[in-house]
Parts: sequence; C-alpha cells; structure tokens
Amino acid sequence: MFESIKSFVNNYSYQLKTSLKWIVFAVLSGILIGFVGIAFYYGMDLVTGWREQLPWLIFLLPGGGLAIVGLYHLLHNEKDTGTNLVLSAIHSNENIPLRMAPLIFVSTLITHLFGGSAGREGAALQLGGSIGNALGRLFRFDEKDKHTMIMCGMSAAFSALFGTPLAAAFFSMEVVSVGIMHYSALVPCVIAALVAHGIAVSCGAVPESFVLGDVPSFTPQTAVLIGILAVLCALVSILFCVILHTAERFYQHFFKNTYLRAAVGGCIVIALTLLAGSQNYNGTFFSLISSQDYNGTGFSIISQCFTTGEVFPLAFLLKMIFTAATLAAGYKGGEIVPTFCVGAAFGCLFGNLIGLSPSLCAAVGMGAVFCGVTNSPVTALLICFELFGFEGMPYYLIAIALSYMMSGYYGLYSSQKIIYSKYKTEYINRKTN
Repeated sequence: MFESIKSFVNNYSYQLKTSLKWIVFAVLSGILIGFVGIAFYYGMDLVTGWREQLPWLIFLLPGGGLAIVGLYHLLHNEKDTGTNLVLSAIHSNENIPLRMAPLIFVSTLITHLFGGSAGREGAALQLGGSIGNALGRLFRFDEKDKHTMIMCGMSAAFSALFGTPLAAAFFSMEVVSVGIMHYSALVPCVIAALVAHGIAVSCGAVPESFVLGDVPSFTPQTAVLIGILAVLCALVSILFCVILHTAERFYQHFFKNTYLRAAVGGCIVIALTLLAGSQNYNGTFFSLISSQDYNGTGFSIISQCFTTGEVFPLAFLLKMIFTAATLAAGYKGGEIVPTFCVGAAFGCLFGNLIGLSPSLCAAVGMGAVFCGVTNSPVTALLICFELFGFEGMPYYLIAIALSYMMSGYYGLYSSQKIIYSKYKTEYINRKTN
C-alpha cells in the first residue's frame, strides 16, 4: 500500500514538473515568436502595399532573386531546403541553423516586394522552427525535447501569421508524420499558439476570416456534389505537387548555377505576369503590368471567390504555375496560402458550373486541396471551422475525408513521412511523392 502511494506521488510529481516546464517554455516561445511573427506580418503588409502601388517593381524580380541567392551564399546556407529541413529535424535529428530565421524573413519580403508568387505561412513554419530549435539548444534540451520545441515554434509562428490558433496547434503535430499525431507536444503547441495569437491580436494583426453566402441544407444530393468536388480537389492537389516538383527538377537540370536559376525564374514570372495581365489589357502598358492577381499570396483571388462568387476559369491553374515558377527558381516564401488560392478558385469555378453555392464550394475547395497537399486532415478541418464557422461542417467533413484518401501519397514536402497507410491499418513508413 505504502509503495503504491509512493509510486503514485513520484509519478505525479514528475508529470507536474514536466507540465510546468512545458508551460513556461511554451509561453516563452509564444511571446518571442509572436513578436517576430508580428514584425513579419507588418513587413509583408508593407512590401505588398508598395508592390500594389508600384507595379513596375515586377521588372526588378530577377535582381531580387540574385539578392536572395547572394544572402544565402553569404551566410553559408546555400543548401537550404526550407520547410523540408524543419520537418527532417523532427524525425531525423538534422540541425536547423538559427540563421534560417533572418534569412527566410528577409528573403520572403524580397520575393513579395518584387512580385514573386508565394505564401507566408511556409516561411512562418521555418521562422518558428528555427527559433524553437535555437531555444532548445540554448537551454540544453535533449533531442526529443528539442523536437517538441521545434513544433512549439512552428505552432506559434503559424498562429501569429494566420490567426488560426486551433489549426496552428495541431498542424505542427500532424504534418511531420502522416498517420500519427505527436500528442506529447500538445500542451506546449496549444499554449504557444494561443499566446502568439493573443500577442498578434493585441498588436493589431487582423485574423483571416471569410463570409459564406447561403449554405444549402445538407441533403443526399448536395452531399454527392460535394463528394465529386472533393475527388476533383484531390486530383488538383496531386497536380499542384507534380507541377512544383517538376519545376524544381527542370530548373536544377537546365540551370545548375543558382544565380542564373533565380534570374531566369524571375524573367519567367515577369513573362507570365504580362501574359496574365493581357486579360484586362485596355491599351496602356500600365494596365498590362498592374494586373498582378497571381503574384504575391493570392488573397485577392480568394476574397473575390467569397465576395463576387466569380473567378477566371483558369485562375487555379495559373496560380499553380506562377507559384511553381517562383519557388522552384529559389525565391522564398510558402506554399500554403497559394494552396488556399488554388482550392478556392477551383471550388468557386465548380460551384458556378453545377449551380451550387460558389462561396461554399470555394471554402470546401480550400480545405480539400490543403488537405491533399499536406496530408493533414485534422488541421484542414480546423482551418475550415476557424475561417468559415461551423455552418458548413458536414460539407467540410466529407470533402476533407475524401480528399485525404484520394490524394494518395503525394505531398508538398518531400521530408514528410507517411507512417501508416491511408487505405489499411498498415505501417509503411515512406516519404511522399
């Protein structure tokens, strides 16, 4: 009896100490990374505003690419693999240098200033993971605890930038190893995400949100239509992954010099911008270069899907091509918001074609394509809830479940591991295509 009580006290004491340790370090991470995230948030707003006011900056994109490559060369980080390095550090003990944080911070701002097509949340994952890893090293954590600190940092940065603390807390635990969830990081990731979100809101960062139009009643007919959309979104997500990875191989094969690769990539994006601008060409050169809907994050297209319910039919494909041409050439940023843009544009198009609410289909498309490219169904569902509310819950649930299964083993991140099969209870431990 006495031994049982002693064992219980010892175990509970250990649990209490561990919980207190992670609460303290999660709060510390949330505060530090929250303020870094806010600086990045306002930096992105600033450079995006400049680009919109001065559309001719697009012609300086090749020079911006050269500057990015030069910065990485100057700080001896030429072989940087971005978010893939962060994921690898969690399951294979690779080191994340602290210099990744300022490099991705500055280079992402350069990419967006001059009109590259990229997101910001992917950059936030690298920022948070780098700083989290540095904190783990500073306080001499063992390897497993450093992995938790990396996930904690990723959650804090994602939450501060995108304003979805619930999804941010789970994304870093889910995206690393598909089929399992790293619940040992649950407490620090949740606390860090909430703290960073609180700091972001108090500093004036506006969380992303979109207003759905009329959501139709959930019936067998609408369920079937959303199921069809989900299957198509899974194919779109596969196409997006294939285009991105093919573009990377293309650039690396034909332009082995990284400076030349960035310059050529910048010229390709300029050419694509001029071609896309010709849709709204009214006879002036300014109108030709001022239409830059596919440059930057793509939030203007997402907003259009929810406000007007109309979108250019090939917008989803153009955004994929623009993003691949930018990121594969060595420009920095993320793939997540472009993924949202692709999903929203495709969903809106589908809704208009079949006569179902375009805004609902855009929301479903965002969640389904995000799930397909990241293999993160729980996070995708939580993002839909935080961005659109619970009214469309059954539609999100069906779409994300089907997209997860039908997207196969493709993914944005080559370092992501599929631990368990999507089709049976089988341990497979393979990387994504």
